[in-house]
Amino acid sequence: MKETDLQLTLERATDAVRAKCARPCRLLLVLGSGLGGLAEEVESPVRVPYGDIPGFAVSTVPGHRGGFLFGELCGVPVIVMQGRVHFYEGYPMWQITLPVRVARLLGAEAMIVSNAAGGINRDFRVGDVMLMTDHINLLGMAGNNPLIGPNVDTLGPRFPSMTAAYDPLLRHSAVRVAAAAGVDLKQGVYAGLAGPNFETPAELRFLRAIGADAVGMSTVNEVVAARHAGMRVLGFSGITNVARLSQDEGEPPSHQEVLAAGPKIAPRMLAIVKGVLAEWT
Repeated sequence: MKETDLQLTLERATDAVRAKCARPCRLLLVLGSGLGGLAEEVESPVRVPYGDIPGFAVSTVPGHRGGFLFGELCGVPVIVMQGRVHFYEGYPMWQITLPVRVARLLGAEAMIVSNAAGGINRDFRVGDVMLMTDHINLLGMAGNNPLIGPNVDTLGPRFPSMTAAYDPLLRHSAVRVAAAAGVDLKQGVYAGLAGPNFETPAELRFLRAIGADAVGMSTVNEVVAARHAGMRVLGFSGITNVARLSQDEGEPPSHQEVLAAGPKIAPRMLAIVKGVLAEWT
């Protein structure tokens, strides 16, 4: 897509959202598979379906409602992304990350992103919450990066740094809050793959060897777009299944397993997110 085309799409989408909901927002909250229950905590919600926003794609994945939810959480004006679209659904990178960029234009200063992930680290168990300390963007390394193409200078620089992709101050806040709430918050590196197939045991052993603690099929593209636009980022992975590093190591993973783990993870993640927002400045 040309720079002028992307700018025009951004303007149209932003104007369409403002026409349906003119509320201010400071934070974008992105909910992953099985974690949609977090949206129920938003006060005075106003929902804008993705289908009503020009340029937005609509998710085809079970468990992803597909819409912006405006409201307040712990007194902070938020936009909740209920569901996301993925690269494996066939959408281009500019469209996958369009909601993040529109949220930035609507005033979002930061993004808290969550995902469902397979636990590679052998200390992880189903139901754990992992604070993302870094990521391995295998999609981007293979040439599928949302910043490829003409740079939109009004959003951010041509060559943004990813050295501190996940904000240190927000991470420290999450650690403090989790300890106070009695949540055993894990920490680690997230590997982002394309999907939609789950990984082979050999691929999982490779990911473990290069430093990944959890693996999933989302998030890294949104984080790149958010950081490009100057947004602070805090990321969490809900461990919905334990990666099988050999063929005889338990039952193979399934999407039903991912969705079933969501109710176990949501209360823990909600406690952390609400605690971080209580410290928001």
